[in-house]
Amino acid sequence: MKDNRRLRRMVVGDTTWLWTVRRRSHRAHGHCRLKLTLYPEGPGRRRLVLVFAPAENRVVSSCYFAAGDLVRLPDHTWLNLYEPATVRRLLDAASPALDRSPSAHTVELDGWPYFDAITAPTPAAPTATA
Repeated sequence: MKDNRRLRRMVVGDTTWLWTVRRRSHRAHGHCRLKLTLYPEGPGRRRLVLVFAPAENRVVSSCYFAAGDLVRLPDHTWLNLYEPATVRRLLDAASPALDRSPSAHTVELDGWPYFDAITAPTPAAPTATA
């Protein structure tokens, strides 16, 4: 099982981002939450928190999946919040929310719309015909 207290680093351009994944679970699965918290290194850090909670056709890991897994049931699309590439894609999708709330120290958002945004199928490139 992953260490929930581990602080990870990711460099994006000139900014070093720190990130962590926390799992909060209660007796019932419907009360489980996965939180991905990201903030730039340095003073005056503002936090971006993406919260993933179970919902219709949405599953967060508890004891049935690997730690950090998120699953969209209709198409069986899954992501793992411990994978740096996944976190980078979520950061790219959600970071504009920090600009929309310039005075907030912590911006907490539902993570599922960002899950959908980064897993949306890309249109196929047109094929050349001769």
